[in-house]
Amino acid sequence: MKEFELEPGEHVVKEARKHWFIFLLQLLPFAILALLPLALPRLLEMFNQPLWSTVNWGGDGVIRLLLATWWLFIWTAAWLTFTRYFLNLWVVTNFRIVDIHQKGFFRREVSSLLLNRVQDITVDTEGILVSLLDIGDINVQSAGAVDRFSMRGIPHPAQMRDIILKYVSTKPSGDTLGA
Repeated sequence: MKEFELEPGEHVVKEARKHWFIFLLQLLPFAILALLPLALPRLLEMFNQPLWSTVNWGGDGVIRLLLATWWLFIWTAAWLTFTRYFLNLWVVTNFRIVDIHQKGFFRREVSSLLLNRVQDITVDTEGILVSLLDIGDINVQSAGAVDRFSMRGIPHPAQMRDIILKYVSTKPSGDTLGA
């Protein structure tokens, strides 16, 4: 891991990121917005707008420039969504939980929580679809400066909770890691 160094005797137990279905739902608006300019001339023809029907949508250089700019912005926003999906990560080690949160293309926040400071773990699932796909949120309460760690939309949240609780119950006595 380049985002954080493992301490002696520490090993990664589990890594988790958002469920792929959540990622696809986040990309859906970009797909709709990308196709909107292609459907716009036909929609305007349906409403019999004579001004818009006379525009040469494929041949006019200004229209093509606007369309290319539109798609560039859509592509950039979709790529940012992918970057956040791929780089946002929860890592559970035998000593701590590390939350790697990508804030933008070039900004990342890495927080860690020692397992001996964990006070409570809550799993939240709401809705039929997320229950069927086993997607949920995990909130970890702690006694540290950051009082709550949250991970939203992860797969198998109860399994992640059980793994964390397993290592919380077998945590070493005293702080073995520097804060």
